[in-house]
Amino acid sequence: MGGCVFCEIAAGRAPATVVAEWPDALAIVPLGPVVDGHVLIIPREHVTDFADSPGATAATMRRAAEYTTGRHASANLITSMGRAATQSVFHLHIHIVPRSVDDGLMTPWGTVYGDDPQAPHWCRVAQGLQDRLEGATHG
Repeated sequence: MGGCVFCEIAAGRAPATVVAEWPDALAIVPLGPVVDGHVLIIPREHVTDFADSPGATAATMRRAAEYTTGRHASANLITSMGRAATQSVFHLHIHIVPRSVDDGLMTPWGTVYGDDPQAPHWCRVAQGLQDRLEGATHG
């Protein structure tokens, strides 16, 4: 696939810091890692995003799990589909982002709930639904 930086990396024609290799995938350090240990798992074949080829996506996710096993006690696995979902390179890539308590990173959607910046968005949604339900039964 001409012009795809990840295809060029997989073919050995573009530089990257490769930290693990398999016949079907690579683990590379992204240009702007958000924490030490942040890597991308990319398939060697061109796959636009996780919906493009379920089989390739499953195999790449398996490699991400294999890479993470024994390395991290906590981590986020993140992938995106489409520009609106923050995909900037249109070749499937799975971010492994190691996490630690109080690391200051937020989930990709950056939702804050109460005093806990790590509380997931669904907590706020669930609380809103609960408040509406209580209002309906007490009103």
